[in-house]
Amino acid sequence: MATKQQKTEPNFFEDVYEVVKLIPKGRVTSYGAIARYLGTGMSARMVGWAMNAAHGLRNVPAHRVVNSQGLLTGKHHFGSPTAMEDRLAKDGVKVVKDKVVDFDKRLWDPTKELL
Repeated sequence: MATKQQKTEPNFFEDVYEVVKLIPKGRVTSYGAIARYLGTGMSARMVGWAMNAAHGLRNVPAHRVVNSQGLLTGKHHFGSPTAMEDRLAKDGVKVVKDKVVDFDKRLWDPTKELL
């Protein structure tokens, strides 16, 4: 996986998935944090599209990716209204009213963590 470079569309989703696979259990990251790590800081929305396309991939823990405030904005892509929260709970992440509790403490920033 190439990091911190401008990505082209064909490999962008795969690069996103490689980063998401590295998110430790019990932690979450944001669409924007992944985009910044991949050198495309203004493309958080594209990371979201990659996450929407990842739900058929068993080895990509898409439930660990939330918005920049810790909100479960992608929850409607998980098959049931509580599936994303349930998966996070299995990871030890508490969610109240669709928001990760202690988001700042749970945030895994690949730019800092993967140096």
